[in-house]
Amino acid sequence: MVFWPALTLIGFLVLTALVIAMGTQSTARYEAEKRAASRPRARHAAAENRSPVPANAAS
Repeated sequence: MVFWPALTLIGFLVLTALVIAMGTQSTARYEAEKRAASRPRARHAAAENRSPVPANAAS
């Protein structure tokens, strides 16, 4: 008689823990991407301006 309410409670707690774990992981990934996007990109800007094909080879 107590089996089904106990099983329901345990299932609810497991699913709640799963949602919290997934939310924590997603938030951590979002924060890491946000931090990476806000860093200055002085080194990368110079590398992006270089062309992989020399100017005389394009013709």
